Amino acid sequence: MFDFLSEYDDPSLLGAFWTTVQLTVFSGVGSLVWGTVLAAMRVSPVPLMRGFGTAYVNIVRNIPLTVIIVFTSLGLSDIFRVTMGASDFEVRAFRLAILGLVAYTAAFVCEAIRSGINTVPLGQAEAARAIGLNFTQTLRLIVLPQAFRSVIGPLANVLIALTKNTTVAAAIGVAEAALLMKEMIENEAQTLLIGAVFAFGFVVLTLPTGLFFGWLSKRLAVKR
Repeated sequence: MFDFLSEYDDPSLLGAFWTTVQLTVFSGVGSLVWGTVLAAMRVSPVPLMRGFGTAYVNIVRNIPLTVIIVFTSLGLSDIFRVTMGASDFEVRAFRLAILGLVAYTAAFVCEAIRSGINTVPLGQAEAARAIGLNFTQTLRLIVLPQAFRSVIGPLANVLIALTKNTTVAAAIGVAEAALLMKEMIENEAQTLLIGAVFAFGFVVLTLPTGLFFGWLSKRLAVKR
């Protein structure tokens, strides 16, 4: 029944899922950093920063991810000649896919973190200002540590969605799981079985993530 897998053994099958894992990890870290910066902008006392953060989130999260990924390839690479420090096509496509995923996912990370910031009592920020802390210090030392602890669950959902969204990278030729599945379906006559194999692979990637972050959320929950 699974004879077709012998034609796509390592590094093809496992290598495709490894590429998916790499896309998830690198994009997840980048999205967390950029999303945190955007969240800080959205609660900033500076109107220009608040306006930029609000405009970015509202625009980017309403654009389909496929459009963003294709733009990073056709727009940045083909038109503006952005190479991302790589001359090899596959490496450049991989890095551009990460850039697109970060740009898109950061908007959702921002909103998750901002919701966590809103759970921190206003009196704590006022107390911080009373002892001489500026906005950046208050955010970094008082607000964000509590905000992150309260949004571990929502951030886990964003990470799981990101793992599944990496399949869009196939649109620009990144050799991840979805691209290999498409190739296998075109070459084999076992569409349902192939789909089941790749569905199981994504369950293996995402289910432990959800369980771990669910446990972590309960472990680090802020006691009010």
